Amino acid sequence: MTIHQTGLRRATRIAALGVSEILAIGARATQRQREGHDVIILGAGEPDFDTPEHVKDAAARAMAAGQTKYTALDGSPKLKQAIVRKFQRDNGLTYEANQIIVSAGAKQVLGNALLATLDEGDEVIIPTPYWTSYADMVAIAGGTPVLVPCSQDNGFRLDAAQLEAAITPKTRWLLLNSPSNPTGAAYSAEQYRPLLEVLLAHPQVWLLVDDIYEHILYDGLTFATPAQVEPRLAGRILTVNGLSKAYAMTGWRIGYGAGPRELIEAMAVVQSQSTSCASSIGQAAAIEALDGPQEHIGQRRAIFQRRRDAVVAALNAIPGLSCRTPEGAFYVYPSCAGVIGRTAPDGSKIASDADYCAYLLNHANVAVVPGSVFGLAPFFRVSYAASDEQLTKALLRIAKATQELV
Repeated sequence: MTIHQTGLRRATRIAALGVSEILAIGARATQRQREGHDVIILGAGEPDFDTPEHVKDAAARAMAAGQTKYTALDGSPKLKQAIVRKFQRDNGLTYEANQIIVSAGAKQVLGNALLATLDEGDEVIIPTPYWTSYADMVAIAGGTPVLVPCSQDNGFRLDAAQLEAAITPKTRWLLLNSPSNPTGAAYSAEQYRPLLEVLLAHPQVWLLVDDIYEHILYDGLTFATPAQVEPRLAGRILTVNGLSKAYAMTGWRIGYGAGPRELIEAMAVVQSQSTSCASSIGQAAAIEALDGPQEHIGQRRAIFQRRRDAVVAALNAIPGLSCRTPEGAFYVYPSCAGVIGRTAPDGSKIASDADYCAYLLNHANVAVVPGSVFGLAPFFRVSYAASDEQLTKALLRIAKATQELV
């Protein structure tokens, strides 16, 4: 039998998109490991800690009790009440259950919101550097990402003048992430206020807030979220969070959002035609994570802060690199401007941050992610969600390889 094969025609909405470059770099690093190279991968966006035992125990109890069926589409009533308690306890925000949605990760919450609200050509303002999925999710939903570069001089934060200049009649959302992936930059309540004042003057613009790194904030800084800072905007803010970072539950795939009831209902329509409910076992574990002991959060935050300080100091000691001290998350975003134009031992030129990162992978067996992926070069992202031993070894390799550039 003859099989006639024709090329796949991709949908226009994804024709220009590819799999995340972060995943592609991880795949190349993993391939080198399979080839026998001792590669240290510092590109991971997940804690190296395990899920707390009391959370895993709660999941086991739920399975033993037969809680393995579908839950309500937008989250079990018990988990929604735990989320309501979390917002009241941690953020001083009051929500009803019908203002909460539970999804298969915070990423799905974001995607649901964009698919539920964007028409072709609607604009979403995204400060850069930014998590790469933001712009692609906007594009898949038919919107237009409007990328606004935020300089290191301003702590990689958006300022009010930039926001005002970026708003047009087509602007539907502003998307903010604090603490940030990839820079670790965070907004205080005082730093949020000028941005929120701009939004008060533009009632057609809604605010999508990604708070996933809420509990990984250092130096005694107080976390702030816009719905808490400016209650007058609460009617057009979607606050997104999840269990993956603070509770080391990346694989459990539980995220949640809180916002106006009409928006949550629209997001539930989208979710009903994709995944339906999130995992029932994951939801049972999430209840224990939110309501159970919280001591591990502070303990792990202290470890992350110690790692941050060591990584920043080591990178700043390497000629050609400079690294800002981030306020939160578990990434640093050093500049490699000082090595651009240098020559590698094999004669190749380092013409960009992507070249430098490729050089580190191939010459030093350290995988990091170039800043061009996140919309602002020449920088690179280093995740310090790795053991002290791995970090020390990787930083020594980066120093040696960088010193060999001429």
